This record gives sequence, structure tokens and C-alpha cells, in this order.
Amino acid sequence: MGSNRTQHRKKMALLCFLAAVAMVGLMVRLGYLMLCRSEHYSRMAEDLHERERTIKAARGRILDANGVVIATNRTVCTISVIYNQVKDREGVIKVLSRELGLEEDGVRKKVEKRSSREIIRTNVDKEVGDRIRDYHLPGVKVDEDYKRYYPFDSLASKVLGFTGGDNQGIVGLEVVYEDYLKGINGKILTTTDAAGVEVENTFEDRIEPVAGSDLYISLDVNIQQYAEQAAYETMEKKGAKRVSVIVMNPQNGEILAMVNVPEFNLNEPFTLNTEVPAQLAAEDRQELLNQMWRNPGINDTYEPGSTFKIITAAAGLEAGAVSLEDRFSCPGFRIVEDRKIRCHKVGGHGGETFLQGAMNSCNPVFIDVGQRLGVDQYYRYFEQFGLREKTGIDLPGEAGTIMHKKENMGLVELATVSFGQSFQITPIQLVTTASSIINGGNRVTPHLAVKAVSGDGAEVHRFSYPVKENIVSEETSASMRYILEQVVAEGSGKKAALEGFKIGGKTATSEKLPRSMKKYISSFIGFAPADDPQVIALITIDEPQGVYYGGTIAAPVVADIFKNILPYLGIKEESAFTESNQ
Repeated sequence: MGSNRTQHRKKMALLCFLAAVAMVGLMVRLGYLMLCRSEHYSRMAEDLHERERTIKAARGRILDANGVVIATNRTVCTISVIYNQVKDREGVIKVLSRELGLEEDGVRKKVEKRSSREIIRTNVDKEVGDRIRDYHLPGVKVDEDYKRYYPFDSLASKVLGFTGGDNQGIVGLEVVYEDYLKGINGKILTTTDAAGVEVENTFEDRIEPVAGSDLYISLDVNIQQYAEQAAYETMEKKGAKRVSVIVMNPQNGEILAMVNVPEFNLNEPFTLNTEVPAQLAAEDRQELLNQMWRNPGINDTYEPGSTFKIITAAAGLEAGAVSLEDRFSCPGFRIVEDRKIRCHKVGGHGGETFLQGAMNSCNPVFIDVGQRLGVDQYYRYFEQFGLREKTGIDLPGEAGTIMHKKENMGLVELATVSFGQSFQITPIQLVTTASSIINGGNRVTPHLAVKAVSGDGAEVHRFSYPVKENIVSEETSASMRYILEQVVAEGSGKKAALEGFKIGGKTATSEKLPRSMKKYISSFIGFAPADDPQVIALITIDEPQGVYYGGTIAAPVVADIFKNILPYLGIKEESAFTESNQ
């Protein structure tokens, strides 16, 4: 009996000891949690009783060279419901379906879904949002949001790009400068009880959003409108597939206009701008949208044709392979190895100087210059002029030049390349390279963005772009300006002449592949004033119907654009010199 009592006492003592140890451990743990981890658990408790909603930041505007707003925001609303706070579900369903024009079944599924917050609809007009707010329906939240708005609808659509449902840039400048434009979202924090119902007489905590920066660009709305009007008239008159125009300052690479018609409505970017069958597969529709959004000026390549003779001429002059007075003979063709390559003038131009050959856009003359240079030297100038690299324009999806590999470039390939065939470049590459040849020899970077400015007017960032100097000498550049001025004054580009102004330029008519289709791209590149270029323009007319020669249908369009924009840019007419004003 005594031993049993002793064992019993020992067990009781052990049990009491363990209980005491456990009690001490719990007290230590409780003290640790209360003293050392109190802040953490306070935050957890707050999180449990706080409900968070996002306040969207206003996206930065895009403004043109004169400060005209070409992309901005409109206030819209996001309508949502919080399940635990809704008191009259049937009433909420009826009001929301009626005001938002939605089917009751769809609204019911969302209102009856047990979730912390269910979005009923976004991008609701503010007037509708205000009406819903006036019902004072518990559990229904009306939060103001922003929707991108483009005041000029389709103007420069393939340059500006657009935003998606979350107001994030998708294509164009909107996506390239997303980090500057997007801003920082804010928050609304409300207090709820254990059931998730907002506690009355408590304040909302707000973290205010920070608006995105405004983006100022070099594009000029007035010049863009002049060029766009000319492009649409040309497309309609010639029944063309599309027409593109690039207007640029050749001295610094600033893009003044970039037109690609048909454009599309930026405020309805998912609405096709062409007629399509009523029943269209989703993947086919998406492909048509992708094509509609493409910017042919930078995304697509083409055979430049005779406008590329600018590059061959500059290389020949720079290398000393030809001079303006060198004489050539054109019988209407050249034989290169086993190929007979024709001139556009079947009967030939006969005897002519290099200057006359350029004015006549004579293929045999430029074939001869290419042969004098040879593959190695021609390829070296091709690279020196920057044609093997992309221009670096601040728009997405720029395509690169498609050129023969040097080792695969024989005399026939050299001959065709020398007058602009058998390879492909982008329009932006051509206008950039031509600018660099006529501006004194400095390879500029084409661009649109000038500066980013915060909401209070402070400059956040000023954009700068690389320049590669001396791709040709000033002497060669001056010779090229003179040659191209003569092309317009008395040569194949006469229809680009504009009374009172010195215009330089080059025409082109290139046949699309496959040649059997007999489809063409007509183009003209022109600049003014010819002796001090301040503006350069390239027009490409894709698949014109009827007459398709660049000198006939493309050159007059650039003349018409220049007629409008040269006085606007402050480029004055030159007075005719006569005996009466000596």
C-alpha cells in the first residue's frame, strides 16, 4: 500500500511539474506574441477587417509638336458587388441589369457568387455610374476609372496605338512609352465586421493615385492631316490597296507625319475598317485586326526601285568611282553575265553624263556605277550608310533590311541591287538613309518622342537619339542635293516641281513579287529646300490601278503636300530673279 501511494505521489508531482512547465511555456509564448509580434498580428487583424479597392491612375496624355492633345482620358466607372454587403439581391439584380443593359441571368450569377468582390461591368459611362450610385444600394460599388480617348479618332492610328481594357498600351507609342504614361494606382481601404459588412461611421483610408507623365511628340497634327488627306485622295483616285506617307526633318530625324491609309478608329480599335463576311472565324478576324494595326512604314519591307539610286549614286561619288561629268551610253539594256537587264526606256537614252543618267533614272548607268564599285566596296558602303541595321525608330516591330549575303552576291545581283531591285527595305529605312545623305552626311535616328512631363509641368525626361557622323563627306552630300534638284527641275521628277521652291527628289516604280502578277508600288521621295533640306517626304502607293509610274502619280502628291506644309513650316518662297529687280 505504501509503495502504491509513493508511486501515486510521484506521478502527481511529475504531472504538476509538466503542467507548470507547460504553463510557463504558454506564458512565455503569450508574452512573446504580445510584446514582440503584436504589430504583425495587428496587421493581420486589420487585413481581416479591411477591404481594398483600386483607384486607377490617370494615364498620361500624348501631345503633338504644338501641344495639341491627341490622346487623353475620359472618366468611366467600374460597377461591382460585395456579396456579404448586399441586402436586397433581387433589387440589385433588377437595377443593374436595367441600367447596364445586361441579361438578368448573367447579373444574377455574379450577384449571387460568394466572393469578396465581383465586377459586374467596366468602362461604364459616368452618367450611368452616377445613376446607379444614386440608388444607394448596399453592397453595390461604383468606382471611377479612366478610359483612353483619342479626340481625332483615326488620326495617326498606327503611330499612336491604343490601350486594352486595363488601360495598358498594346501597340504603337502607347506600348513603347508605357512606363512613362501608365502612372501609379491608388487604393480605397474600408473597415468590415467579421461577416464582411462595412462598419458604419468609419472612415475610408485612401492612397491617392499618381497620374502618368504626359508625352510630347514631334508629330504635327496639321501636317499629319495634310498628308492624310492627300493619301486618301490618292488611294481613292488610283484604286490603290493602301498609301503611306512619311514626313520627317532630315536634320534631326523628327517625324512630322506618318500616314498609313486606310487608318482605323482608335476609339474602336477592335472594329475592322473593311467589310468582312458576317460569319468569320475568330482566328481569321484576329488576323485581319493584326493587319489593320500594322504600320507598313516600319513593319513591312518592299523593293524600293529607283529611289534607291540615291544610295548607289552617293556610294559611287564617295568612292570616286564616278563624277557628274562621266559619260555613259544607254542602248536600252545592259548585258551582265548571261542576263539582259533592260532600261525603262526601251529605245535607250543614248549618250549621257552621269548627271543626265540620274535625271533620266537610267538603269544601265547605275548598273555601270555598281560594277565599278564591285561587290566588296558596294557592300562596305551599304553597311557604312547604316542599311544593314534597323533605324532604331521608337515604334514597335521595325523590320530589318532583306539583302543578299555578301558571299552570294554576284555581278547580276550587284547590278539589280544598284537600281533598287532583288532586295527589300522598309520605307523608314529609305527615308532615313536618304536624309543622312543629303543633310551633310550625318546618320540620324528617326523618332517621335521629345519629352515626358509630369502633371505639375515639370520635365521628367528629355529623349535623345544617336547620330552617326560622316557617313558621306559634305562634298558628296552637296553633289547629291544638286543631282536630286536637277531630277525635279528637268528630269523624271518634274511633276514634283513647285513654283517658288527648290525641290529635290527621286521617283520609283517597283514591280511586286511574283512579277507575273504585274502589280506595282509607285513612290517618290522629295525634300525642300534642295540646297538646305528642312523637310523630306516619302510616299508609297501600293498596287495603283491604271497608270502606275512614280513620276506620274506619286511625285505630284508630294508636291501637293509641300505646297501646304512648306509655308506652314516657315520655309519662304524664293523670289524669281529678273532684270527688273537687279
